[in-house]
Amino acid sequence: MNARLTFVHTLSPLHAGTGQGTGVIDLPIAREKATGLPFLPGSSLKGTLRARCSAQDCKQVFGPDTTEVQSVNNYASSAQFSDQRLLLLPIRSLVGTFAWITSPYVLRRLARDIEDAQVALPAASIPDIQTTETCAIVANASKIKIDTPQPKVYLENFELSADISAAANTSTWAEWIGKRVFPNDKGWQQMLTERMCIVHDDVFNFMIDTATEITARIKLREDSKTVQDGGLWYEEALPTETILSGIVLAMPTKTSGISVARVFEVLQGMTGKTLQFGGKATVGRGMCRMQLAV
Repeated sequence: MNARLTFVHTLSPLHAGTGQGTGVIDLPIAREKATGLPFLPGSSLKGTLRARCSAQDCKQVFGPDTTEVQSVNNYASSAQFSDQRLLLLPIRSLVGTFAWITSPYVLRRLARDIEDAQVALPAASIPDIQTTETCAIVANASKIKIDTPQPKVYLENFELSADISAAANTSTWAEWIGKRVFPNDKGWQQMLTERMCIVHDDVFNFMIDTATEITARIKLREDSKTVQDGGLWYEEALPTETILSGIVLAMPTKTSGISVARVFEVLQGMTGKTLQFGGKATVGRGMCRMQLAV
């Protein structure tokens, strides 16, 4: 098996930008062109992990430093990272503090990655959310539902009816994801199950446009401590508790002289700890925990 699933859990707002924006937000986050889904570029993962790698065979995994190699002994990286795409977005909830929302389309993309990584799929179908007024949650264990004759979920300004008939499948997917995002923490696994909510694709698309974190930043004059002309701008970020997923491939070249198993062993040794991804590191952005799933 030369592919592994990767999961990134944000511990502080994550700004993976695309440079200057043309709209109201001066520094927007990166989004897929067709779907609008936010993502963390694979190059960000590779760069951070390479900088943190201290193993003897680091160069075999990530390739030689281009500043110190000759063309005769240069070779490509043995680890190929996909973009980490949005999987679960934290949304403010009337009860339970917040919910982790996803959609059937996003889960189908995850299922495709699971098959590519040759991992067993969850033993449940993906709930089909029929209307924009309904959602799927776990049944009695959910912390985000309000018990009425028809259980309700309130996310931001949305009032959704909870489809309890899909509770078993929702619980199975939540438990499967939780075990891989929080492999050694039963408490966080339970939190994810209790707060997972599957909404209609259209609702999810609306949320990813309106529920990201927008921060106003200013630059002050050194002498007067007043705002410089043009020194006010707005930055967008994925909020704390966002969860993204992707794939890493181990594709060693003959020149590198490293095995697939060793590539994953080196990567595994660098995950499960706090790493910094994206921009704005000096103001605390991008603190994340990455997991390499097995």
